[in-house]
Order: sequence, then structure tokens, then C-alpha cells
Amino acid sequence: MKHNYFNLTIPALKENIGLVRIVVAAFAAQKDLTLPDLDDIKVAVSEAVTNSIVHGYGNNPGEIKVNGYFTEEGMYIEVIDFGKGIEREKIREKMVLDPEDEHPGLGFLFMQSLMDRVEIVPMERGTKVILFKRILKDNRTV
Repeated sequence: MKHNYFNLTIPALKENIGLVRIVVAAFAAQKDLTLPDLDDIKVAVSEAVTNSIVHGYGNNPGEIKVNGYFTEEGMYIEVIDFGKGIEREKIREKMVLDPEDEHPGLGFLFMQSLMDRVEIVPMERGTKVILFKRILKDNRTV
């Protein structure tokens, strides 16, 4: 059950990354999280939005939806683009660092290290990234 939520739709422009960070940080701050926890969430969201802009749209026009909500277990943030999408077989590659890759996409690895769970969901058109941060009853994360 969702307790509180927000829905944001923005143009897929690099200058909007900061806007999303501020919105998500303000939303997360309702839970009185520590500054390091807030920073982790902001960095993970920035990586997801950047991926949508650069890889989803290739810097072409488009929209990104960012949805955030709290449940009993924690905070979810969904970053959705309607760009070219990601192939299912590429998902595992994005989630594991390949030392032989000359241009490793570290964004998903950053997201994984900062959040408790990261899910990449290919859609018919575009990609949804779901970020999850567990929040304990006393508003601490684990």
C-alpha cells in the first residue's frame, strides 16, 4: 500500500537532473533520513535520469516520468523513459562490471551500491528503473 507519493514528468534534458534530485531529496526528507542516506538516494536517481536522457533518448527530445512513493518497507523511486529501451539480454551486462569493457556503464553499478534494490524493467517502448531504499520504523535506512 502506498502511503505518500509524487509523480513528476519532465523533458529529457540534462538541466533537469538537478530538479529531479531536489524533488526526490525533499520527498525523502519527510522520513528524517541522514544526510549520507539522502545523498545516496540523490546520486542513484541522478544516474537513472542521466541514463534515460543519454541512452534512452540519445539526447533527442522526449519525456521522463519520475514516481516516488513510500510503503511500509521503504521508499521506491521509478524513473521511466519512452526512448529506445534496453534489450533484456543487456540488463545483466549492465549490472555486472566487465574489466575488459573500454567504456563501462557504471551508472547501474552505482545505483546498486547506493540502494537496497535496483530493478530494470524493459517496456514495449522505453525502460523503467525501480530504485528501492529500505527505511526502518525509526526512519533509519539499513
